[in-house]
Amino acid sequence: MRIVIAGAGAIGGYIGARLARVGVDVVLFARGPHLRAMQERGLRVTSEEGDFEVRPQVSGDLSTIGQADVIFLGVKAHSLTGLAPQLRPLFGPDTFVVSTQNGVPWWYFQNYGGELDNLRLERVDPGGVIADAIEPRRVVGSLAYFATDIAEPGVIHHTEGNRISFGEPSGTRSDRTKALAEVLIGAGFRCPVSTRFRHEIWVKLLGNVAFNPISALTGGTLEELVRHPETGRLVRELMVETEAVAGKLGIELPISIDQRIAGAEKVGAHKTSMLQDYEAGRPMELEAVVGAVVELGERLGVAMPATRAVYACARLLDEHRGRRVAPRVEGVVA
Repeated sequence: MRIVIAGAGAIGGYIGARLARVGVDVVLFARGPHLRAMQERGLRVTSEEGDFEVRPQVSGDLSTIGQADVIFLGVKAHSLTGLAPQLRPLFGPDTFVVSTQNGVPWWYFQNYGGELDNLRLERVDPGGVIADAIEPRRVVGSLAYFATDIAEPGVIHHTEGNRISFGEPSGTRSDRTKALAEVLIGAGFRCPVSTRFRHEIWVKLLGNVAFNPISALTGGTLEELVRHPETGRLVRELMVETEAVAGKLGIELPISIDQRIAGAEKVGAHKTSMLQDYEAGRPMELEAVVGAVVELGERLGVAMPATRAVYACARLLDEHRGRRVAPRVEGVVA
């Protein structure tokens, strides 16, 4: 199995490093200082589970890599519109694409059925660029449940967790997802294959819609947001509104809001990916995570006053960041 990590940042780079460590044929695509560091010194992972270094194949040009069996999309959701059209040289007849982005994925309503069949969320896939570049048959959903960040170019710090779940949008247990899971299990990951993947998306969204933007606005870690009385109440309000949107889509969440909050508190003093992006001067993954849920709420008639207020403040914060910080190359950090 030949795997390309298209966006070898915090998430993609960690996956790629563990695959390279056990000899999987994997190529890491990145740009900028992170690419140069990996070319010169390799990729180092620091973790309480043990540090290690690898010298994986790396590239800054997708057109030179050749065909892949599997492509992991390791960039943030807002970078997919730029990345997706560049993937064509990697496609063979059976190449499949694994989406790892937070939020509502661009493919969520493809072959969905009913009134929302093939609905495109403008905040997720403006103009349909991603859907045009990646055929529905190639898509496999994935969610990463581990905390990582880029400590410096060429160095990824792993805080906790090693679970990656996979699921076909159709809800079937396919041979390709089982084969990919076996490869990842061999690299030390826990890899359940879900037949109810859309439900799992909403379980993760339940936390991300609340914790990510509030953390960016306040600078708070997960445990701080939960334990502070005012932000703790606000987190719960956003979760209640998000759960209502999921319910309108027929999604009955398998865990309660109390369980989701307790799970986040257990992670401890971890900064969300959105806070990490803000502090590093990168665009925040706001639209796919929060804006898409607000857009769905509007369409489905769900009142979301608390989510709308937090979204508006976080969006203005992101716009101010864009004015202060010089533009950075997209497609490096996930």
